[in-house]
Amino acid sequence: MRAVDYLQELIPFPSVSTESNRAISDCVEVWLKKLDFETELLQYPDDRGVQKCCVVARKGPSTGSGLAYFGHTDVVPVNSWSFSAADPWTPHISDGRLYGRGSCDMRGSLACMLAAAEALQHTRLTAPVYYVATADEEIGMAGAARVVQSSEIYREIVRGQANSIIGEPTLLEVVHAHKGGRAIKATSIGRAAHSSMGVGINANMALIPFLSEIGRIHEEMETSATWQDKRFSPSSPTLNIVIKDTNTGINITSAQSECHAYFRPMPGQNADAMVERMRALAIQHGLKFDVLFSGEPLYTDPSNPFVQELLTLTSHSAPRTVAYGTDGAIFTELKNIVVFGPGDIAQAHTDDEWISLDQLQRGTDLYEQCVRRWCC
Repeated sequence: MRAVDYLQELIPFPSVSTESNRAISDCVEVWLKKLDFETELLQYPDDRGVQKCCVVARKGPSTGSGLAYFGHTDVVPVNSWSFSAADPWTPHISDGRLYGRGSCDMRGSLACMLAAAEALQHTRLTAPVYYVATADEEIGMAGAARVVQSSEIYREIVRGQANSIIGEPTLLEVVHAHKGGRAIKATSIGRAAHSSMGVGINANMALIPFLSEIGRIHEEMETSATWQDKRFSPSSPTLNIVIKDTNTGINITSAQSECHAYFRPMPGQNADAMVERMRALAIQHGLKFDVLFSGEPLYTDPSNPFVQELLTLTSHSAPRTVAYGTDGAIFTELKNIVVFGPGDIAQAHTDDEWISLDQLQRGTDLYEQCVRRWCC
């Protein structure tokens, strides 16, 4: 199975989001060129100066709608690994599963689309097929933003309003909507000193009233009809906070403390107004405020012809929604867009990550059918 071959070559690249993904991007670009794609390699440094890359490619005519596939080459860190037969960067097949970091999220999907493109390498295309592999999807979607900002081929995708697939794992069910995201940081600055002296300023003290306000916002989001959408499960934005304190001892006043808050708005909810409300509260309590991430909900009407045709291909009666986000939060100019990929999201980010060989075969077959339907 060609998807297995591709995936076994992709897994050994340790392109954790905090590290460079240049090597795996070069590999994907070489494969695409061998399959007669025209490619762009978009390079940029992240906030720490680490080199990141996105691959954007097109095969076939440069006009028309066609089909656009979107994936990402970064993976989450391996903080623990329980699968004893192989390490996370060594692909291993056992009991109908292929194990390895990124096998499910989402190198299996990347491999399926490559295998589909290879199967159709000598087929005449009447409309374009696009392949986009981004960086940094797991930590803020900066790669997708770079594609939107800099890629000429992506401008073609937008002009043609290509039928677009985000290849994240959905067990090959058609997902027509997912939540967006907003992440903020409120920072309190104090002064470190020995706590016995009474001369230090504990940054946590100034953060307490802000946290109290955030607690009330959390309760509001969980109970108010304004913030509920029964099309999703959970039906609220699930506001979450993380507290970061630089302190190293119980007898030192904290010099800096941060509250990171993240919530997942759904279609029609005024997420920006909530961010501004949080900003006003931070300023009121003397805190520095930063917006760390902003991504929109993905929503395509279930009656959209593209959605309906995919349902026919997959023999499903209706599309569904998911609570997680994808690069689709950034590709907001695309009107015919769904999440549709092999693998189960339950296996993503796990310490024995795997994808079934059956999903790899079905994913390849369905992606090939998509190209035949919209590009041939």
